[in-house]
Amino acid sequence: MRALVLLALVPLSACGLHPLYGGGSASSVASTLRSIAVGPIPGQSGWLVRNKLVDRLGEAGSGTAIYRLDVTLDDNITAFGLSSNQAATQERRTLRARYQLVEVKTGMVVLDATAGSDSGIDIVGSEYATVAAEQTALENLAEIVADQITARVGLYASRTAQPK
Repeated sequence: MRALVLLALVPLSACGLHPLYGGGSASSVASTLRSIAVGPIPGQSGWLVRNKLVDRLGEAGSGTAIYRLDVTLDDNITAFGLSSNQAATQERRTLRARYQLVEVKTGMVVLDATAGSDSGIDIVGSEYATVAAEQTALENLAEIVADQITARVGLYASRTAQPK
């Protein structure tokens, strides 16, 4: 049985997969991510997403930034699911981001992509509870969108960064 498992793993060694952050904080991908300055993003959702991105990428100093990440957000809440008295019973909060990675020196856009996610919210009798649920949904969506952006920028960095 062991031999069969080991034999099944042999093709995986030649598949070309390698860790994105191989080499840890000294890797070329990590140093590229640290060289990205995150531009300001307006609004509460922008503040949340920007803070999450800075946590993941690190804050590049103004003199050390090679890239700038520009993000535009679309935060939308849509009510649906009508009860017998025509009041909405659910909401869907959607957070979409269009982001561009720009070389600071040349102003050239090297990555232009989108990210997004949505969340369902039950509308309950307490307005406070509904507002709290909307806020929690926004915080969770900001985290998901920041993770998507970081992963995509990390993939770009892995394909373009020079090995150390």
